[in-house]
Amino acid sequence: MKMKIGIIGAGRMAQAVGRLAAKAGHQVMMSNSRGPESILDLGEAIGCSVGSIDEAAAFGEVVFAAIPLQAYHAIPVEPLFGKVVLNPQNYFPHFGRISELERGIMTTAELLAQHLPQSRIVKVLNSILVEEVVPDARPAGAPDRRALPIAGDDKDAKEIVIRLLDQIGYDVVDAGPLAEGWRFERRKPVYCVPLNKSMLEQMLSTTTRATLMPEGHWHYHRGIRG
Repeated sequence: MKMKIGIIGAGRMAQAVGRLAAKAGHQVMMSNSRGPESILDLGEAIGCSVGSIDEAAAFGEVVFAAIPLQAYHAIPVEPLFGKVVLNPQNYFPHFGRISELERGIMTTAELLAQHLPQSRIVKVLNSILVEEVVPDARPAGAPDRRALPIAGDDKDAKEIVIRLLDQIGYDVVDAGPLAEGWRFERRKPVYCVPLNKSMLEQMLSTTTRATLMPEGHWHYHRGIRG
């Protein structure tokens, strides 16, 4: 099933996902804070339309919120009522500390869900390096196909995201509700490590809140790349 996908943001992650979604046959609209005129060439290169943030939010059946976490208040609320919103953000304190995340009482996706209470948030695409999104995509059944974790409170929304990720080249492991999204946030074992589905399932299940890895640990754990 082909969908309309709105993308809030036009950075490297937005471009990578937009490129894969357009290649898979979805209608894509990209946006940024500077206005559509600033990304006309980018839209042409990717094969998507461009618009304002509000227009992209209204356009998409699924909306990819690809802006820095600390800028989440820039995501419009009303145009996203009832919609599936993909949350790829990670928390980097040096861009601005967020009390709820510092105290560990909320995950990054729950923070966005608090801002968008009528939307269906799915945590996804935060645990892959942006430069790997396009080259790591593989067709279904490929022996080296990478799996990505998701989390969300809405079962139907997660099913939509699972289908979308399959179409753009990835298997999926459901880590549970949004509250379990910490299992694949920064400094957790699966974060940015290329894993197949069985490897990802096993590592997620054994991850605890106390499990912390050093920054850049993925350089030493090559997963399905050996």
